[in-house]
Amino acid sequence: MDLTLNDSEAAFRDEVRTWLEANHPGEEPAGDIEAFKFRRAWQKQMHEAGWAGISWPKEFGGRGATLIEQAIFAGEMARADAPSPANILGLVMGGPVIMAHGTDEQKERWLEPILSGEEIWCQGFSEPESGSDLASLKTKAVKENGGWRATGQKVWTTFAHESKWCMLVARTDQEAPKHKGLTYFICDMEQEGVEIRPLVQITGEAEFNEVFFEGAYIPDENVVGGEGNGWMVAITTLMNERAGLGGGAAVAISRDLGRLVELIKEHDLQDDPVVRQKVADLSIRAEALRLGGMRALTAQMKTGIPGPEGSIGKWEWAKLNQDLAELACDVLGVEGLEKGGPWTYKMLRSRANSIEGGTTEVMKNIIAERVLGLPRLR
Repeated sequence: MDLTLNDSEAAFRDEVRTWLEANHPGEEPAGDIEAFKFRRAWQKQMHEAGWAGISWPKEFGGRGATLIEQAIFAGEMARADAPSPANILGLVMGGPVIMAHGTDEQKERWLEPILSGEEIWCQGFSEPESGSDLASLKTKAVKENGGWRATGQKVWTTFAHESKWCMLVARTDQEAPKHKGLTYFICDMEQEGVEIRPLVQITGEAEFNEVFFEGAYIPDENVVGGEGNGWMVAITTLMNERAGLGGGAAVAISRDLGRLVELIKEHDLQDDPVVRQKVADLSIRAEALRLGGMRALTAQMKTGIPGPEGSIGKWEWAKLNQDLAELACDVLGVEGLEKGGPWTYKMLRSRANSIEGGTTEVMKNIIAERVLGLPRLR
């Protein structure tokens, strides 16, 4: 595999880098509400310049970038330490699902507001007793004239409190096998039948939520992929989620590793043999993450869709990011435990890395069964 950029790819990289240098919005403000407004304005700016839907086909308002260009863009965003767009779930999952399984009317209705950040999306998959085993979910939707009524609870719903629409998977056939009785809906979050309760994290933020559906109404035109096909549509969502999480991860890790080395020098620990060994280990794993990401990208270029290989990168990134942040806090000593410090925040926030986007245990099962071909555990 040739990892060097050709002339066209190098020109694309330079275009991205130049635009980010000229348009970087600066440091994200403190506070959940202000930070979200900031990233929403940033997404609008990106969209107006044609960068929000970098991976989307041009016919749907995107850039139509190749997979290599998408990797370049994610890397440049990480290198510039640019903020993420506000509607990341809509861009990475909602939009691609609508493009893959939606009707022409659904594409016309939802794709542009996703790109611009006008309408924020969230993902209603996990439940209190259905996280790793998504197909065991209990939220149900009952047919009603012209639509459905959804009842149940979802949890860990990112940005539900900011969202207009929810990618909701609910059980519509109680008698069918658990993978067969699901339907994929787009549910309006701004209705009386939806209650949102924020969950405060260890960092003090509240980006996750519990969501209660008490007879929330969903019209028939908001069913994606057809009644009873929810599992197939959900898998498309999850594959795009894993691929989206991997974008720019290696570059971000490399950037943070450089900052860690500077921190080590500031504390005069660059000759400590234990610290040096840990930095060497992190460096080797960071390079393995980068090369593994390129390998997964090559596989995706052959098939046209994200494959199970994305689970390897997600697993590796989660542990690597946690270990890097923990070493930084060890170097800082007591200072690393002080509230509000950037490395303290990163260490606390990184605890979620092995849970969000699929737990590490789930990633290992996917790799074992779908990459290595081992027999199923159950």
